Amino acid sequence: MEPQRIPRQAIRFQPLQLIWVLLILGVSNLKCITSAGSCRATNVSLTDFGGVGDGVTLNTMSFQSAVAHLSRFASAGGGLLYVPAGRWVTGSFNLTSNFTLYLHKEAVILGSPDVNDWPLIDPLPSYGRGREAPGGRYSPLIFGSNLTDVVITGDNGTIDGQGKQWWQKYKAGELKYTRGYLIELMFSDRILISNVTLMNSPSWHVHPIYSSNVIVSGVTILAPIDSTNTDGIDPDSCSNVLIEDCYIVSGDDCISIKSGWDEYGIAFGMPSQHISIRRITCVSPTSATIALGSEMSGGIQDVRAEDIHAINTESAVRIKSAVGRGGYVRDVFVRRMNLKTMKYVFWMTGDYGDHPDDRYDPNARPVIERISYSDIVAENVTMAGQMQGTQNVTFTGVCMFNVSIGVVESKKKPAWNCTDIEGIVSSVSPRTCELLHDQGEGHACPFPSGRLPIEDVKIDQCF
Repeated sequence: MEPQRIPRQAIRFQPLQLIWVLLILGVSNLKCITSAGSCRATNVSLTDFGGVGDGVTLNTMSFQSAVAHLSRFASAGGGLLYVPAGRWVTGSFNLTSNFTLYLHKEAVILGSPDVNDWPLIDPLPSYGRGREAPGGRYSPLIFGSNLTDVVITGDNGTIDGQGKQWWQKYKAGELKYTRGYLIELMFSDRILISNVTLMNSPSWHVHPIYSSNVIVSGVTILAPIDSTNTDGIDPDSCSNVLIEDCYIVSGDDCISIKSGWDEYGIAFGMPSQHISIRRITCVSPTSATIALGSEMSGGIQDVRAEDIHAINTESAVRIKSAVGRGGYVRDVFVRRMNLKTMKYVFWMTGDYGDHPDDRYDPNARPVIERISYSDIVAENVTMAGQMQGTQNVTFTGVCMFNVSIGVVESKKKPAWNCTDIEGIVSSVSPRTCELLHDQGEGHACPFPSGRLPIEDVKIDQCF
């Protein structure tokens, strides 16, 4: 079905200020992603609702009141909340449908340092309990559920979770509940996060979950490299996702694709699929550029990553699973990676045995198959590959083509360590383990020729 065309409208907001919109250019498989951002019918400023940007005053009520006001216009052209220059302290607040949160370039939204301003909410159903502790979890700073057409954007304004105290309390074992995320949108459709800087989340920075048609574009994510679990972007049980042109420095995985945890993820049964990742730069000395799992019990499939740069990062692509997870990771395609200084380029493990409780099924064995890597250059690497399935869980269909890895010579570590894995390689240096059969030169690995529908959604400009 041809998507509905939404006419551009002039916005009288601030002269010559760019605001980003989503436009469909004839994409047949997406349901009418409406124009968003500049073309909202109603625009208000946070100061209209008593907001004070002095870096001290708590603005939670101002954000909540502004969003509640704009929710009245969801069916009448939508609403835009403008955050002016200033430092705007706030606790958790929810978004609404047909809505844009737009940050001035000198606007900084600051997560409140008071834990009580992050209320407790229910655990995620595909996890069964809080990710870090039994029971509930702290609300994300910016949250939404069952929404349609949501945009978080700006002129590279900043959202800072002020997570240091959270990291310290977590490490000291002082938290009884799972830390909140910086941005989480769940059970939602048509999401755009673009042209903002995200910093210092208590835990994960961007967590779309149970959602579809998600774009994260032109986002900078910054957290200290020793901060705990500050993943960059974690699509979780999501379909049709595009992550592009992002710069991420974190204390955990730059991008981590998930789909639920053990028996809870299996029962919920919502995979992450049709995901495109392109033009990403990652710095994360203790974790992966792109991770798949370890919570993958609902399944992960059709993931495409290309034109990836990583510097001082523990691994390039890491697949994490375990007996008891169930689920699958299949049809993963990676090409054109440029990597400098890392422990492993390829890292797979079938023994990542972290479980929510003792009720998982020990016979729920994950399936890892059809994983392709092409055109990869790496230098200053400790090991080319640590690729280990586990007993009765063989990773199959691994393919590598045109891979050149500069391994630092070591008497203690081999270039490759492989167990319970099957696959083929062509034009790979240094020579791989025998379980990956060398096909000689010229045997390329597959990468899908068609584009995902989400890749044909364009981000355009309005004035």
